[in-house]
Amino acid sequence: MSEIVLNYTRAGHVENIHRGDVAAVNCAGEIIFSVGNAKLPMFWRSAAKPFQALPFVKNDGLEKFNITDEELALLVSSHSGEENHVALVRGILKKLGLDESVLDCGVVRPMSGKAFKNIIAAGEKVLPVHNPCSGKHSQIIALAMMLGIPFEGYTKPEHAAQKLIFKHVAMAAKVPENELEIGIDGCGVPVFYLPIYNMALAYARLSTPAKGDWGEYENSALKIRDAMSKYPQVLSGNGRIDLAVSEVTGGRIIAKIGADAVYCLCVKDEDLGITFKIEDGSFAAVNPMVIAVLKKMNLLTKEETAVLEEKFPPVLKNHRGEIIGTVEAVF
Repeated sequence: MSEIVLNYTRAGHVENIHRGDVAAVNCAGEIIFSVGNAKLPMFWRSAAKPFQALPFVKNDGLEKFNITDEELALLVSSHSGEENHVALVRGILKKLGLDESVLDCGVVRPMSGKAFKNIIAAGEKVLPVHNPCSGKHSQIIALAMMLGIPFEGYTKPEHAAQKLIFKHVAMAAKVPENELEIGIDGCGVPVFYLPIYNMALAYARLSTPAKGDWGEYENSALKIRDAMSKYPQVLSGNGRIDLAVSEVTGGRIIAKIGADAVYCLCVKDEDLGITFKIEDGSFAAVNPMVIAVLKKMNLLTKEETAVLEEKFPPVLKNHRGEIIGTVEAVF
């Protein structure tokens, strides 16, 4: 059962609560730390993206299309739709000999409020390329091209590219294929339903590929991990805690958000993957929860903690900027 993980207070009284579940796992599958139900089944959402890219990387997609490490980070990103993100997506599609009209991820305003304001100020429209999943869609299109099959219909579960991705996600999370369920994600492609324990296990394997029992996929996992660590701004966006965690720790901790408050982290070369899910899906609870989990597991130095809490203070403010409450971790 989910446990209360965060209290929001006002005048010393608890006004709101968030419940959640946490699983921290090593490559051997041992639970290192947990809160609530470590085996909670949940949709992986965008935190699955590094593993959705495995067949593309394994089958020499990077070499075939001359994809750089920075572009690889974009392919597994949930980017903020900033100028560099959009340029990278368009550059990747150009390498495929395509343009952005092939993207079937739908139109959604960029995650960056500043980027959205810039689009409106320029009298332009929000396009599929601004969608935080446009990198993933580009990767799936490229995978279809590598398979020598039409990419039309690439979002559908029955498409050959999606079937191959399904097998690789199951393999990465060590979930039998007949137990891995799917739904449809916000961007229209299949999304995977599995225990948060297995999500954390996949991230543990990603954290330390040499210990992850990847077999022939070890080098592919290493390439993906290192691209995520090296280009955290491409993986996420300015002002986001995903970026801050990686920058503050010098790339030691890699963070990957998923929609509806599913969140995954791994500690580079330290055999550890972490997944948490906030029960009510509140995005507002993500920032304090990330910091709270890392502090609870002693994964941050005092200096790193101070920087993160300065950037994302655990307080509530009113419209005048006055502090009127706190956000307190209670696990």
